Amino acid sequence: QAELVESGGGLVQVGGSLRLSCAASGFRFTDYAMGWFRQDPGKEREFVAGISWNGDATDYLDTVKGRFVVSRDNTKNTLYLQMNDLKPEDTGVYYCAAAGSYAINYSQQMYTHWGQGTQVAVSS
Repeated sequence: QAELVESGGGLVQVGGSLRLSCAASGFRFTDYAMGWFRQDPGKEREFVAGISWNGDATDYLDTVKGRFVVSRDNTKNTLYLQMNDLKPEDTGVYYCAAAGSYAINYSQQMYTHWGQGTQVAVSS
């Protein structure tokens, strides 16, 4: 049974930092590119960051480039998202997901496994 469990969310002030983690189990982690998505109430879920199966390629939503860093540790089956200089518009539930491909995938339909999400709230 594939499982993804996010942690590390919380309440932070503008300009602060958080590090999200996503622990994977029940599937071969290295067979999957990984992604982070977020959703704010009343809005559609959006792609935030993606990473290829071996970590060699990453990509980001334009509004988080230069502030967020996605990484993975394949020895620990864990995905990370370091978020710096947080802004109120970064608020939302953050989900990690595994895509059925080795390369970064931007389409939510290509992601076969999803976590339950972790809440991030940035106060001004």
